[in-house]
Amino acid sequence: MAKVVVGLSGGVDSSVAAYLLKEQGHEVIGLFMRNWHDTTGTLEGDCPWYDDQVFAELVAKRLDIPFRFVDLSEEYKKRVVDYMFAEYEKGRTPNPDVLCNREIKFDVFLKEALKLGADYVATGHYCRKESYEVDGKTYYRLLAGSDPNKDQSYFLCQLTQEQLRYALFPIGDMLKPEVREVAAAQKLATAKRKDSQGICFVGKVDLPVFLQQKLAAREGNVHEILPTWRGYQHFGEESDLKKLAEPFHYTVRDGKKVGVHKGAHFYTIGQRKGLGIGGRKESLFIIATDVEQNVIYVGEGDSHPGLYRRALHIKSEEIHWINPSEEMSLGDTRRYRVRIRYRQPLQDATLIRKEEGLYILFDEPQRGIAAGQFAAWYDGDILVGSGTINQ
Repeated sequence: MAKVVVGLSGGVDSSVAAYLLKEQGHEVIGLFMRNWHDTTGTLEGDCPWYDDQVFAELVAKRLDIPFRFVDLSEEYKKRVVDYMFAEYEKGRTPNPDVLCNREIKFDVFLKEALKLGADYVATGHYCRKESYEVDGKTYYRLLAGSDPNKDQSYFLCQLTQEQLRYALFPIGDMLKPEVREVAAAQKLATAKRKDSQGICFVGKVDLPVFLQQKLAAREGNVHEILPTWRGYQHFGEESDLKKLAEPFHYTVRDGKKVGVHKGAHFYTIGQRKGLGIGGRKESLFIIATDVEQNVIYVGEGDSHPGLYRRALHIKSEEIHWINPSEEMSLGDTRRYRVRIRYRQPLQDATLIRKEEGLYILFDEPQRGIAAGQFAAWYDGDILVGSGTINQ
C-alpha cells in the first residue's frame, strides 16, 4: 500500500477522499494548506480559511489520521493572485481555479507532500485518471468525473504528465449525493457542509472591491451598441479564421452613452450584473471592454449578436497538451468537443493548427468568449488539451 497525502480542504469531497483511501489500506496523511489571509472584498465570514481548518482537523481526528498544516500564501499570492490582478488590468478574464491547480495544488503543495514521503497526492476533485503503456513507458489520461453535474476535469486542464503521475482522485467515480451519504454514514463533520464557492482559497468576493486592492477605480462611460450595428453584417468566411476569431471592435461613435461605470477592468464579456442601468425590456449585457479608453460596450438581450462568435485563437506558446505526444502539427485539423468555461456543455468544434497558433472553429456561435479564460478540448471523456484564449 502507498503513502498518500490528502489535501484536506475542510469540505466534504476531500474528507470522503481521505476516508476511501484509508479504507483501501493506504497510509493517509491529511495536509491543510492556508493560501490566503486577506479578507478584503470577501462576502462571507471574517476568516473563511480558519473555519476550513477547523473542519479539516475534525475530519482527520474522526478518521484517526495525522493532520499537518502548511502556509503557502506567499506562493499563492505570487502565482495566482498577482496573475489575476495583471490579467484584469489588461482587460482579460483569468480563471484563478485553473491556475491554482496547476501552480499550487499540483506543484507547491505536491512538493510539500513529497517532503513528507508521499507516493501520491489525493484531492476531492470529481475527475478520473487512467494509465496506459506505449513501448514500455507509462502515460496518464485525465478523464471527466462520473457525475455529469459535478465534473471538475476542466479545472485540471493544465496539468502535466508529471503532475498526473502523482495524482489520485478517489471520488472521481462517485456521484455527489453518494459522497454526502458516505460522509453522513461515517459521521464526518463536513457531511452537511455547503460546497465552497468563489475564487479558489479566497472565497466569494465582491470582485470590484477585491480588485481595488491593486487596481484603482476610474469612472468611465457605458455605450450601447444596437443589434443593427454595421459590423455584424461582416462575420467573415469560414476560410478567414483570423477574422472569425477576432472580437468585434467598437468606438464610442458606434453607440450612444447610457450610463457610467467604475473602471472597465472590473468587468467581463457576457456580464449582466453590476451595471446599475435599469428600465429595459431585457437585461443589458457587456459585449466588449476597452481598458485603454476606459469604455464599456453593452447590448440589450441575451440574443444580441455582439455576445456571439464562431471562433477563438490560442497563441502557440499557450497551447497545452496533457500528453505532448498527441500535439497537433502545423496544418493539422481535428474534431474535438470543447468548453470555454466550467459547467458549459461541451460544444462540437474543429481545431486548426496554424503557424500563429491554434484556432477553434465552433459548429455553432459561442456566447461570451473572453480573452484570458481557458478553452479545453475533449475526445469523449478524455481531456486532451487546453489553452488560454487570446481573443
